[in-house]
Amino acid sequence: MRKMILAAIAVSLVALGAQAQNNSENNPKGDVAVGYSLFHLNGARGSGVTTNGISGSADYNVTSWVGIVWDFGVYHGEPHGVGYTAATYTFGPRLWLHLSDNQKFLPFAQVLFGGSHVPGTNPFAFSIGGGTNINIGASRFALRPQLDYFGLHANGGTINSERFSIGIVYNIGER
Repeated sequence: MRKMILAAIAVSLVALGAQAQNNSENNPKGDVAVGYSLFHLNGARGSGVTTNGISGSADYNVTSWVGIVWDFGVYHGEPHGVGYTAATYTFGPRLWLHLSDNQKFLPFAQVLFGGSHVPGTNPFAFSIGGGTNINIGASRFALRPQLDYFGLHANGGTINSERFSIGIVYNIGER
């Protein structure tokens, strides 16, 4: 876990250095996104619960390379015929990596903190992940694949989880 956090910080610092040299003027002030998510909560001895659901986010870009993001998701599954619903709600910084002024792919990394709800408890949630916006032509829309690690911490233990999402992004305004 500590190695994953250190790796995310190192990637963020590299992205920060790359961004300091970029004066891209054509990136949005923010975006909203919604999409399908596959959320897997790992259990003991290889067991776990896989759920499907919807996730969304809203991002406000403070600069062309740093944004503040609010992320939420609701996921449901029926392992062994029993209904299981989980939710996550997190907030934190997102770092954008501009590779050129007019690029089709706009990757990002983020570190988020907040809460969650899983049956029987409401653990503290933290997330480390990233994705990329794939611009769709000259429109304000983009396709966003994203992969996140979620740690759900309660009662002295952490449930390790992964979330894969794919969604549609609407870019708002221009910086």
